[in-house]
Amino acid sequence: MVTDKATTRAKGTPKSTKGCPKNVLDKMSQGELAVVLRVLLKEHPDLKPKAEAIAVEMVSSPSVEDIAEEVYQAVTFLDLDSLNDRAGSHSWDYVEPTEAAWELLDEAVEDVVADMKRRMELELHSAAETICHGIVVGLNKAKGVKSDGLLGWAPDFPAEEACHVVAELIRTCPVEKCGAVRNRLVEVLGDLVPEWHERISRAAEDAARKR
Repeated sequence: MVTDKATTRAKGTPKSTKGCPKNVLDKMSQGELAVVLRVLLKEHPDLKPKAEAIAVEMVSSPSVEDIAEEVYQAVTFLDLDSLNDRAGSHSWDYVEPTEAAWELLDEAVEDVVADMKRRMELELHSAAETICHGIVVGLNKAKGVKSDGLLGWAPDFPAEEACHVVAELIRTCPVEKCGAVRNRLVEVLGDLVPEWHERISRAAEDAARKR
């Protein structure tokens, strides 16, 4: 049981960090990290609003299933009316139906992709990776849908967008965490969408190499 005294200064914690091993936080248990957080917030109460904001983001992160369903609905429920409005002759140019379909599908998922990147930039790595998993699962589910909608004009969109999303997350993450993020994405998505494993692995490797 952690005492009040330990909360103020964990028992055995040296007053100086001189001589302490590097990356000690990475080796601590969840309980030890909780003590560190309580001590830090007690000594620096101005950090509490930021800590609470991060906590809210983490606990309210949507599930893989929720994101997958959102993406699936977004790319399969677009009808040909939107395609007809975008494709064809315009004052500025002629837009091919296939090009228009890709643009509209891109736009359908751009908000959730932006949210994924925003969370990574806020250092909410777990939440960002969860959203990435959900996007890829939703796209994978959509690829098999036989529809007269936009996917009929862009059948390669789900797989190519999945690779693009993985690469975007890797490009957004801090350089020092790039390798770990890449490895986790490849491993988890290899289980979730095994038929895309090779393509996603290549996309992830290319993105990491260019960091």
